[in-house]
Amino acid sequence: MVHCGAWTLLAVWAACAQQPDPAYAPLARAYDALRVSAYEDAVAQFLQAVEAAPARPSIRKDLAYTYLKIGEAEAAREQFAEAMRLDPADLHVALEYAFLCYETRERATARRIFDRIRKTGEPAARATAEQAFQNVDRPLAEGIARWLQALALNPEDFGSHVELARLAEERDELELAAEHFHKAWRLRPAERPLLVDLGRVWKAMGKAEQAHAALLAASRGAEPHAAEKARGLLPPRYPYVYEFRQALELDPRNVELRRELAYLLLEMNLRAEAEQEFNQIVETAPEDLLSAAQLGFLRLHRKDLTGATPLLKRVLEGPDEELADRVRLALALPRTLRRRPETPRRQVTVEAKVLGERSYQAGYLRDALKYLTIAHESDPADFPVMLKLGWTHNLLRQDSQAIRWFDLARRSPEQVVAAEASKAYHGLRPAFARFRTSAWLMPFYSSRWRDVFSYGQVKTEVNFRGLPLRPYFTTRFIGDTRRTTGGVLPQYLSESSLILGVGLVSTPWRGVVLWGEAGTAVSYASQRPDVGRMMPDYRGGLAYGRGLGHLLGGESSGGFFETNKDAVFLSRFGDDFLIHSQNRFGYTPRPLAGLATQFYWNANAALDFRRQYWANFVEFGPGFRFRWQGMPEALVFSVNLLRGVHTLNRGNPRRPNFFDVRAGFWYAASH
Repeated sequence: MVHCGAWTLLAVWAACAQQPDPAYAPLARAYDALRVSAYEDAVAQFLQAVEAAPARPSIRKDLAYTYLKIGEAEAAREQFAEAMRLDPADLHVALEYAFLCYETRERATARRIFDRIRKTGEPAARATAEQAFQNVDRPLAEGIARWLQALALNPEDFGSHVELARLAEERDELELAAEHFHKAWRLRPAERPLLVDLGRVWKAMGKAEQAHAALLAASRGAEPHAAEKARGLLPPRYPYVYEFRQALELDPRNVELRRELAYLLLEMNLRAEAEQEFNQIVETAPEDLLSAAQLGFLRLHRKDLTGATPLLKRVLEGPDEELADRVRLALALPRTLRRRPETPRRQVTVEAKVLGERSYQAGYLRDALKYLTIAHESDPADFPVMLKLGWTHNLLRQDSQAIRWFDLARRSPEQVVAAEASKAYHGLRPAFARFRTSAWLMPFYSSRWRDVFSYGQVKTEVNFRGLPLRPYFTTRFIGDTRRTTGGVLPQYLSESSLILGVGLVSTPWRGVVLWGEAGTAVSYASQRPDVGRMMPDYRGGLAYGRGLGHLLGGESSGGFFETNKDAVFLSRFGDDFLIHSQNRFGYTPRPLAGLATQFYWNANAALDFRRQYWANFVEFGPGFRFRWQGMPEALVFSVNLLRGVHTLNRGNPRRPNFFDVRAGFWYAASH
């Protein structure tokens, strides 16, 4: 056996050694194209080679040189950067990258690389790097000295502060750069890009909180280009309340930032704090009718008619007709029929909404998120935009942010928007609740056993945010009506037990869930001689589920495929390990008269490690599922006609082949 294993390993090694180079063919075509100066064709082939062998730096180098031949300096720079990352010891590549950085105005990066090579490289590379470093560093040092002298004569010169800060950042004098970016912005707070510069420098200095405050302030402002750049430097999560407050300490006159904080506080049901923020906005920016309306509603909610009336009256008499109509709707007043020209803010909102909708429909979710966020900032009371933001975050698998938008949108005065948002919110909420109780029940009739089986479980999970495992408490029911097959050697058809237990379950990852539990099985069948009244029960394993195509309950017709796979350890079956695979593929017609249906083919298989006949089989056959509109979504009826074959028959008292008609339903609920 040892010799056999060794020969097997040797054969595998030889087979692997003879596998062709996946990048050989595109590289050969690339070099052929280079020989005839067909540089664009060569680039296309090199890109294919990079995809086939992404960790090979030589391909990146040749692609970079080809880009240089067609004048694509920035593309060449990126390929040299990747080649340098893959092979840091290649100083020639590092120098090429540094020179390209200098040529493409990334002098700070070029200076750092030249500085590293002149200190640690080989003699020839050191000499080249030293000369290049001095050529970059000397003008920066001279420029810094010159602007410092200019500021000594005129400390309030805005342009001198900006130029000095930029040169200092390129020379890695970050403290000096941050100081003068800050001073320049204080002189001209309307220059929002300076906040992005300040945040970037603070971030490079390791001042994370200060950097976040500057970038957050820049991301909520009237300058779209600066806001977009700031969002690119911020983390993908939504800011916390204390981060909004830090940003407002830096930029207290930022109305958009303060308004968003106020809405966040309102969402958190901190009405008093939200009212303070709206009040400050109205005092500093009386033309902000949206904040005036919200402040008026807050005062109206706490019965302060004296404080609410002038604010709501200001909105009703203001130029924003749509906002005035919303106030009339809330106050049960007749809506106006007048139409006034759109304000610039309204135009921005409409354009951003259109671009967001188009990006969403085309599947460009990142772009949709960007435009919808701009639309929301222009009009934070637009509930359809909030709903669309929720769906966009949901499709991007950012459910912690999606549920926040659904929660806001479900408060819409438009019933259709509120209903859709409420449904989405309640669908996501169980995953974020501290305690989540779920239950499922699956009774069905089997013609093979002429018996009704029933399986069910009630489970309460405890959700600790950020942890990959959740503890839970469970009660399972497993039983049937006949209990035995009868005869001289009766076979029990189910466990006939209630199983009480505690366990751990992982958060789902791409449809995969790990779980394990320990408990006690309490038999309700008092006549069973093979088990005790109470027995320990340990079980656990892995579950995977996936559905593709037109699943049951959708509005469109088409094909579908579903698979459920379980690998389970069961202590009460002789410490056995069972693997079960259920697969269905078929067609889902359009709902007809409120009846949703599916027609499909079953392909199931099971096996176990102890090789017991009843746990090893394959079965195939047609099936039919249906549910009526108005029934709970998780209630589904099914009928399956199956032909099965036991793959192991040792100890099988029956025929190896069987027919079975199974009819039953599945119901699940969670809270």
